[in-house]
Amino acid sequence: MQQKFNVVIERDLDGWLVASVPSLHGCHTQARSFDELDSRIREAISLCLEDEENFSPAEFVGVQQVAVEV
Repeated sequence: MQQKFNVVIERDLDGWLVASVPSLHGCHTQARSFDELDSRIREAISLCLEDEENFSPAEFVGVQQVAVEV
């Protein structure tokens, strides 16, 4: 069975690509290239699913960017 997951990708201040899966608590990884990131996040998802006994995915609603004064 195949499941689809939403992955959030950001670039940190040092240039690393950081990926996280909001529906899987603690599921994140980083890499220098998109190809490497893709491979690593797939592995991270598989490992996180092994730890989740009764995983039920949340409905993805969207992403919003919010500006605040700092």
